[in-house]
Amino acid sequence: MAHGGSISTARLYTRTGDDGSTGLYGGTRVGKDSLRLRAYGAYDELGAHLGVAAGLLGNQPELREILVRLQHELFLAMSEMAAAPGFAPKTRIEARHTTGLEALLDRFDAELPPLQTFVLPGGTPGGAQLHVARTVSRRAERELIALHRTEPIRPELLAWANRLSDLLFALALTENHRAGIAELAPNYQV
Repeated sequence: MAHGGSISTARLYTRTGDDGSTGLYGGTRVGKDSLRLRAYGAYDELGAHLGVAAGLLGNQPELREILVRLQHELFLAMSEMAAAPGFAPKTRIEARHTTGLEALLDRFDAELPPLQTFVLPGGTPGGAQLHVARTVSRRAERELIALHRTEPIRPELLAWANRLSDLLFALALTENHRAGIAELAPNYQV
């Protein structure tokens, strides 16, 4: 149902992408395999992984709340990526979003024991899923950089994307630390 209690007649499909293209904000059509769609598609995938992680963090309401906030920020980032060059969405990632990620990073870093080595992804189900989200975030950032090389991306969005994977790493470590799960170091002698 649509807002206000009325029944929506909109369909979940439009058929406009049957030729392998999709529309950007501003009316331009591009291929579904374009760099722009690869970038915001990877962030869309990240949002789904954050949803799974939030569902696995049953005893961590603070971390779940952060993940939901990040999902909202992902929509800001994706709306900017989905805009044709020359069209800017009304809301987008700003420097304050990056500053917010940095404040969370500092807070969680102060709670964690110092890292002495690389760690194997794992731990609790929530911690392991946050590691998956971290890797998807890093891939999404690589897609964004590939787009940036052909169509310049605002520095605010690039900085935010860079901090996001760092925060997801910190959240994975925090979830495991709070659960009393020690991080495993790689064994280079296998």
